[in-house]
Amino acid sequence: MALGISMAAELKHEASNTQKILSRIPGEHFEWKPHEKSMAAGRLASHIAELTQWAGLIINMPEFDFTKTPLNRCKAADTKELLDFFEQNLEQAIATLQAATDEVLNENWILRRGEIVVVSLPKKVALRSMLMNHIIHHRGQLSVYLRLLNIPVPGMYGPSADEK
Repeated sequence: MALGISMAAELKHEASNTQKILSRIPGEHFEWKPHEKSMAAGRLASHIAELTQWAGLIINMPEFDFTKTPLNRCKAADTKELLDFFEQNLEQAIATLQAATDEVLNENWILRRGEIVVVSLPKKVALRSMLMNHIIHHRGQLSVYLRLLNIPVPGMYGPSADEK
């Protein structure tokens, strides 16, 4: 099986968990923060929804420079818009991954901020880090937000304490 096909399958599998947690953030809590240094709940959830865009950025570009290329930011006003944004970008990410050859995934990719190189990695490693692991990391953060807001936390890899 080609690596891109395998990664697309993994992203599809993880997407159901991502959709579960994004669906729990009510719009009235989008501005809530657990701490002054924390992202607001809506910004964190939007960031998670945006991360699927990295599949195309990594696969289709030799490098990404934050100073030259704007990102398509999610500006959801409510939970439905948030989920719609995620699902639209998810479909594109899956299609991009499925079409990626092993040769392309073995190419190097650079993330930079102007002259500063943030990372230089094979595309397959960058996808694991910037796409998969990044989403899972922020889902974990968002689960803590839910707990602090007394909103039932969905199970990710089995039932949560809120599920029987």
